[in-house]
Amino acid sequence: MRDLTPLEARVLGVLVEKQHTVPDTYPLSLNALVAGCNQKTARQPVMEAADADVLAALEGLKSLALVNEVSGSRVVRFDHNAARGLGVPGAAVALLAVLMLRGPQTAAELRLNSERLHRFADISSVEGFLEELAEKQPPKVVKLARAPGERESRWAHRLCGEVAQPVWPAGAAALPAEAVSAGELSALKAEQARLAAEVADLRALVERLARELGVSATD
Repeated sequence: MRDLTPLEARVLGVLVEKQHTVPDTYPLSLNALVAGCNQKTARQPVMEAADADVLAALEGLKSLALVNEVSGSRVVRFDHNAARGLGVPGAAVALLAVLMLRGPQTAAELRLNSERLHRFADISSVEGFLEELAEKQPPKVVKLARAPGERESRWAHRLCGEVAQPVWPAGAAALPAEAVSAGELSALKAEQARLAAEVADLRALVERLARELGVSATD
């Protein structure tokens, strides 16, 4: 398969994302696709694609069997065929979509940002899928060189071709070893909130069972 253009990758990522986040309006119309491509939030880089640009990208994706045109509606709609077209499982499609939409990210950031597309059990599960994608021929992702002071490496997709490894200036000041990126901090906070909710649910269950049995929950 040839390399995708940046806009083709954005269109494919939007289709995968919206399939899960707005299922009632999926498959997507051209207007919805253009709006999704040009979103100002959760997009890196931000784009300003015109209708004609997105239509051209759709034609390119259709030629690669990555997108289908859906008939039977007054408005032409489009859906994706990413899993079969790329030869990867659904969980991997979710990771690729987030990388296409948001740019390079750490495994922790990917787990947080892909939660609405696929819920990974833990960060090691994300890393496992990333390693599999990196070992495919041709590779679908690449692990980037870690920046000075960063605790984790970022990953980037390779659907648009080779990815240039970042080059850091000689003598770049290193951050403290314990420094945590904003994305990692958000991921840790989300995990903490999830665990706290599970503990609260378990405590409520124990208290209810104790009441039904007529015993103290602390016994």
